[in-house]
Amino acid sequence: MLRLVKYILLDIIQNRMVIGYALFLLAVSLGLFSLNDDPVKGLVSLLNIALIVTPLASIVFSTIHFYNSGEFIEVMAAQPVRRSLIMWAEFWSLSLALVTAVGIGMGIPVLIYAPAATGLALILATMGLTVIFVSLAMYVSVRTRDKAKGIGGVLLLWFLFALLYDALVLLLMFMFSDYPFEKAVLALVALNPIDLARVTVLLQLDIAALMGYTGALFREFLGTVNGIVFASCILTIWSVLPVLIAVRLFNRKDL
Repeated sequence: MLRLVKYILLDIIQNRMVIGYALFLLAVSLGLFSLNDDPVKGLVSLLNIALIVTPLASIVFSTIHFYNSGEFIEVMAAQPVRRSLIMWAEFWSLSLALVTAVGIGMGIPVLIYAPAATGLALILATMGLTVIFVSLAMYVSVRTRDKAKGIGGVLLLWFLFALLYDALVLLLMFMFSDYPFEKAVLALVALNPIDLARVTVLLQLDIAALMGYTGALFREFLGTVNGIVFASCILTIWSVLPVLIAVRLFNRKDL
């Protein structure tokens, strides 16, 4: 498996899209920190970029790469290699390549301008979202044979998690404004990895007071050690579950 990961990883790292992605994040990060004298403002601005761009780039690139590697995957499946190893090699190679791009593009500026716990939380959250959306891309790619439908499916997932989900939560809060709905918001946040990562980083920035009573609940729960462990476990489940399902589907798939 290590040889397979090494081969796929070298192929991905040489891809111009990955190199361009890392340079884009580097340019944006340096620009945001340079425009703001306060590192906290730079981190908040970078967080907004990371929560939109990173999931989109990860899920789209991973899906395109998987479909473009169809012939290679079929050849490897015909060899005395377990199918599950092929899928895990693809997953780990894509995750390592994109996480490295995030580490270079965002990690270096954060270490220069905001080398504190908050900056570390932002980098770890962004890397976690990268792995999660690679995992989701693997699931959709295995589930759908047609490349166009697969890309459309991952774009729909990104749109749901990044944009539509928050609107639905706000609608529910408005509809049930007369009821104690705040605690249910905690559960709804856990169902969206982007929201969970956002809240976790914002709590590290100590601006939860701007979020009202709900922010106080987040601070009371996610601001504790148990809350951080809970958030980490939920994000880990988001990272592993889709790819586990994808491996199971691929093992039964007729190539």
